[in-house]
Amino acid sequence: MTSFTIASFNVKNLIGPDQEYYAFQSYTPEEYAWKSDWMADQLLTLDADIVGFQEIFDETPLREIIAETDRRGIDANAASVPDRSKRYHRKAIFRKLAYTPYTDAELAFAPNVNDSDTPGKRRPGLAILSRHGFAEPVEIIQELPQPLEIPMACLGGEDDAGYYTLRRLSRPVMKARIPVGDQIVSVFNCHLKSKLGEFITPQDAPYAPESALTAYDASGRALGALRAALRRMAEAWVLRRAVLEELQQNRPVMVLGDFNDGEYAVSSEIISGETPFRNYSWMLRHDARHSGDRYSSEEDHKIRETIDRLRLRAAERMFLKKSLRDVVYTTAFGGVHESIDQIYMSRHFDPEWRGSIGEMQYFSVFNDHLTDGSHPEAPYNKLASDHGQIMAHMRLNSAE
Repeated sequence: MTSFTIASFNVKNLIGPDQEYYAFQSYTPEEYAWKSDWMADQLLTLDADIVGFQEIFDETPLREIIAETDRRGIDANAASVPDRSKRYHRKAIFRKLAYTPYTDAELAFAPNVNDSDTPGKRRPGLAILSRHGFAEPVEIIQELPQPLEIPMACLGGEDDAGYYTLRRLSRPVMKARIPVGDQIVSVFNCHLKSKLGEFITPQDAPYAPESALTAYDASGRALGALRAALRRMAEAWVLRRAVLEELQQNRPVMVLGDFNDGEYAVSSEIISGETPFRNYSWMLRHDARHSGDRYSSEEDHKIRETIDRLRLRAAERMFLKKSLRDVVYTTAFGGVHESIDQIYMSRHFDPEWRGSIGEMQYFSVFNDHLTDGSHPEAPYNKLASDHGQIMAHMRLNSAE
């Protein structure tokens, strides 16, 4: 058996001190020291074999934090893990306590093509850290070779319902082929467009009218939310297309990151795919000629198999099905606690599928640092993260 852990970590705006990443937002040296210290402790606690990071502005601070994590982990090992001279050094508890340094790990960073060196107008990228290295160069998806044109369906007498066009993603999607045991797992790391409204600044205007809260434009702000949702769902489809390319080749797939939507949102369901009905034999055929023209039993089996083969499972839901835990959340704001960070996996890791290569043994959520946005201690989130970290504990079957 081969075991590994895979985690998603939205660090919230990692950049060095005295660098203005968004307008009038930067870290003092003391704030950066606090944030990097917290991140090193959090990464040490995770001790994950594969980590997908979001909101990374620069690679250098991340490498420094990983190095600091290793220093702390090695010191902890020296203090708490007995050497071979102790007769009890083989106890399982010490294997669990031991930290594995990232000395031989590989780190891939995907800068955001929308980023610039202009202070206050930076845009974050992503990164993947892997103790197992990479089987091939990491692929970055952001600039689309061909614009994605989504035709809108005509209603009634419409001749042309128009298009929604997407030429680039708001943030990159990373695809890494990672060797684990005798398998190679296709891992996607993403950070989809947020729910923050997209407002258009008129030419020669200093700002978008909808951003002026003293002249509150409810209709305009709702339109901005619509633009953001359209972009997020279109980005979800681009990710889904890349996932399908792997699944069509029967490759094990895991998708992690900040989806900026809950598990049951349309954008998340675009990524995961449809959940098949239990029975399609009762359903009218797509080419039905009369009311009794239904799918056959053979077609029912084929439909369900095709859908199931191409859908992803949510690690959170798989964990809750076999545990007594009833609350999992990765964000808290205004009294709303929800999960917008997810780990999805193909049926290769579903023990209920007879062809599975492994399974998830446990699902961890690291959210003790979160404070509600309306809580007096909410500014703490600026230096830590406004996201909880999630980690799936996986086990692969032995090769036959």
